[in-house]
Amino acid sequence: MRGHVQSYFRKLRRLTGPLPYVWVPEFHADGERYHVHFAVGRFVHWTWIRRAWPHGIIHIKLIGDLPVGSGTREEARVAARYLAKYVGKALEDGPAGLHRYEVAQGYRPLCRRIVGSTLQEVLSKATEMMGSEPARVWDSASVEDWAGPPAVWASWT
Repeated sequence: MRGHVQSYFRKLRRLTGPLPYVWVPEFHADGERYHVHFAVGRFVHWTWIRRAWPHGIIHIKLIGDLPVGSGTREEARVAARYLAKYVGKALEDGPAGLHRYEVAQGYRPLCRRIVGSTLQEVLSKATEMMGSEPARVWDSASVEDWAGPPAVWASWT
């Protein structure tokens, strides 16, 4: 599957030029095959998408229904929320030992390290950086029989 997807994006870039993208694999309901969800950083005509992918069904969804005046940041947030559903699925649902998502070369997300003495301090710094309170926070301390090291996960919309 990964080889097919890599080949697909090479073909698509030949048609479009440089193209930021992110893709996420997901098992089909039958548990035997994968399919791929992906988002690209700009409009790509459906004929190019179909020309580059000869392996089966393609379902294209244009991110729309955004309020008038929404810009690229809001479009990116909608795409991120869509793909986050699949990135966040349990690791046992995905390819063992592999990343849960892949991005175009040269378009890796920025990594910002936040250091603090307490969870509240780190979340406060992250909230300031993100410009709003997190929509969801999960803490391993809330899991009664948690066996791993302490972990916290937060997401913003």
